Amino acid sequence: MPQIIDGKQISAQIKDEVKEKVASLKEQGTTVCLAVIQVGADPASSVYVGNKKKACAYVGIESLSYELPEQTSQEELLSLIDELNNKPEVNGILVQLPLPSHIDEDAVIQAIDPKKDVDGFHPQSVGALCIGQPGFVSCTPAGIIELLKRSGVEIAGKECVVIGRSNIVGKPMAILLLRENGTVTVTHSKTRDLKEVTRRADILVVAIGKPKMITRDYVKEGAVVIDVGIHRNENNKLCGDVDYEDVAPVCSAITPVPGGVGPMTIAMLMYNCVRSIELQ
Repeated sequence: MPQIIDGKQISAQIKDEVKEKVASLKEQGTTVCLAVIQVGADPASSVYVGNKKKACAYVGIESLSYELPEQTSQEELLSLIDELNNKPEVNGILVQLPLPSHIDEDAVIQAIDPKKDVDGFHPQSVGALCIGQPGFVSCTPAGIIELLKRSGVEIAGKECVVIGRSNIVGKPMAILLLRENGTVTVTHSKTRDLKEVTRRADILVVAIGKPKMITRDYVKEGAVVIDVGIHRNENNKLCGDVDYEDVAPVCSAITPVPGGVGPMTIAMLMYNCVRSIELQ
């Protein structure tokens, strides 16, 4: 039986560590404050925002919530971001994606002060990650590194394959695995002989966005499999990019969906909010 990598348990550990740090900062007279902006009422976004507020309340971080109507203009949103950039009491700014189609996401991400970019999406944060400078790291890939380390998975010297090349998961994931001395291959929709490449992986990170695409014939015996995907199947049950029932028997460790990577994203967001104090 493979080791089930429990994201709920590991994210709870991280949140408790953050809670202690927040309490000790409070004793020194420093509060941590996160501003969360949501434009429109996308149901999935509303759930995420709700979870972020709950996590803030648990660790003792103050949260400011800006729920803007769907028809908010780009100018109005940029003006709010500018106002929050200039508020010293706000340490982190998070704009919930996706945004309505009339708003340019890139322009919004670039408007956030890099010292308050707790999502780690600003080009300056990404550049800092690439060259090993201090800065914020995108929460999902940072969470995956913590899952591996805290589950006793050695990354150094291992053959690591990432499926997916998005700016939010695939690319930063590859850089973080490199930083931990893994040997990294990034694959994507144009990769030839994908199965051949993925079967070399000691650590396989799957962020391809297709439900249950990865079956056991993509996976080397004894590999560690991290599933970033989240979907609802035909029975409305949550599933990932990996066919869990098929793959689990051949790997040494695997993340479930739900309860694997998902909870880590919010835990690392809380960690980044505390890190913002150091960076500022």
